[in-house]
Amino acid sequence: MNDIRRTILWVVFGFSMVLIWDKWQVHNGHQPTFFPSSTPEAAQQAPVVPTGVAASTAAANGGVPPAVVTAGSTAGLPPGTTALPPAAPAAPRQQVEVRTDLFKLTFDTAGGSLVGAELLQVPDLADRSQPFRLLDESSARVYVAQTGLIGGNFPTHHTVMTAVPGPRTLADGQDRLDIRFESPDLGGVKLVKTYTVRRGNYAIDVKQDIVNTGAAPVSPQLYLQLVRDGNKPPGESSFYSTFTGPAVYTDAGKYQKVEFKKIEENKVDIQKQSDNGYVAMVQHYFATAWVLGQGIPRDLFMRKVDSNLYATGMTVPLGAIAPGATKSIDATLYAGPQEEKKLEALAPGLELVKDYGWLTILAKPLYWLLDKLHGLLHNWGWAIVALVVLLKAAFFWLNAKAYASMAKMKAINPKIMEMRSRLKDKPQQMQQEMMRIYKEEKVNPMGGCFPIVVQIPVFIALYWVLLSSVEMRGAPWILWVKDLSSPDPYFILPLLMTATSMLQTWLNPTPPDPMQAKLMWIMPLAFSVMFFFFPAGLVLYWFTNNLLSIAQQYVINKRLGVLGK
Repeated sequence: MNDIRRTILWVVFGFSMVLIWDKWQVHNGHQPTFFPSSTPEAAQQAPVVPTGVAASTAAANGGVPPAVVTAGSTAGLPPGTTALPPAAPAAPRQQVEVRTDLFKLTFDTAGGSLVGAELLQVPDLADRSQPFRLLDESSARVYVAQTGLIGGNFPTHHTVMTAVPGPRTLADGQDRLDIRFESPDLGGVKLVKTYTVRRGNYAIDVKQDIVNTGAAPVSPQLYLQLVRDGNKPPGESSFYSTFTGPAVYTDAGKYQKVEFKKIEENKVDIQKQSDNGYVAMVQHYFATAWVLGQGIPRDLFMRKVDSNLYATGMTVPLGAIAPGATKSIDATLYAGPQEEKKLEALAPGLELVKDYGWLTILAKPLYWLLDKLHGLLHNWGWAIVALVVLLKAAFFWLNAKAYASMAKMKAINPKIMEMRSRLKDKPQQMQQEMMRIYKEEKVNPMGGCFPIVVQIPVFIALYWVLLSSVEMRGAPWILWVKDLSSPDPYFILPLLMTATSMLQTWLNPTPPDPMQAKLMWIMPLAFSVMFFFFPAGLVLYWFTNNLLSIAQQYVINKRLGVLGK
């Protein structure tokens, strides 16, 4: 009888090698071999069209250069917008910079759009002397937040607005700062947009006042959208994948994320109408989101703006606004790290942008426990070690049964090897004899497998907690490990993890088949290759788990007298 547990491990190992090969192909600029993408990689990584000062207009206009965009164009506006009449000549555009304790923000008077956001307390990993830039509009990237009105010749994010004079820096002792933009009268409507930034807060309040300056009622719709290119964030690893793209949340549809290629293929299937929730753009560790209050009806959309440029947003019917009347809509624009507790406090379901996948139900309590341990130890590295210790303690008796079963298999291994050698030309009799030995020795070949399989979802969930938690970004552990979200610069942890994996192999029962026995020694070496490129926090978790597993397995093997057999 074949060892079923070992067969399962080989299946897992083989599938891992397939995935690693595909990632390696992509890393070297080739198409994946086994899991090809429906959208060509070259198209996904196409250069962004906008350049220089005109970038905002180009991005907003679907990538069309400003010189060829006609007045009244609907390019870059939400779906369903009808043709607009020619607009009056616009005032010169300018950029407005605002600085707080957390942000350096750049606004464009074209639409009063937010076209730049540097997170001053978050260093860029490529150049730690510079702050991380989340929103951007340059020749290399487009990622902006826009709002405007549709339903007539109303102000949009194309409309050049006036920046109302006022302070642009959050002064010491000041808790809030207002930045106000006013549009010209268009179609009998004036749009006044007020951004409010607060000390210590990545959430920006955005108030939109829609003023009817005409002599007849108007019924515009307000849109709020996030526009970005489809490129992966710089520095993404080729050995593990995190989601980059738009997402929506409603009470009815829950959290729905959509890959850019689904938008390309026109296969977006999201909740289209709601009176709650948010729209977001998500990437590893960071997110932006437009949040409206509960009870406000809105239509949700995702669409392709132009080549390698995508938008997600919502439109809000404002109803009839009488002459001289003003309709106000309050929204929140979040632009910052995926800090779970802060996101939970801001809006229902917003913490889900920190994506744990299908194991969220396990990952959230694991993160809660990890956060509590960090509160006690004040070091994320030691918090990881402590969490693995607690998990191993929780599964102690389950692991003990697995290791005892493997120890018994190791104890009878000489007998199995002798029998296989004696009956190598009689496979049917060999199988029968193996079954007899297992029965006499009261050994279950699956006994070492089932207890481990039960724990796999927990450790996968912990993997995603460590991979997704922005708290690991730039967090030191000890000595040479200065950043738990980056690979070990000297490969010490991966080498130690490889060594412990080899030691575990030695403690396990040797496969009866000589070729299989050799491969069982090669397997941990091959599997460990990817860990040289994994974040140090993940390697630390796996290394700690290996050490504790070895200690428990060593004690059981020694007690049963099979150590070294």
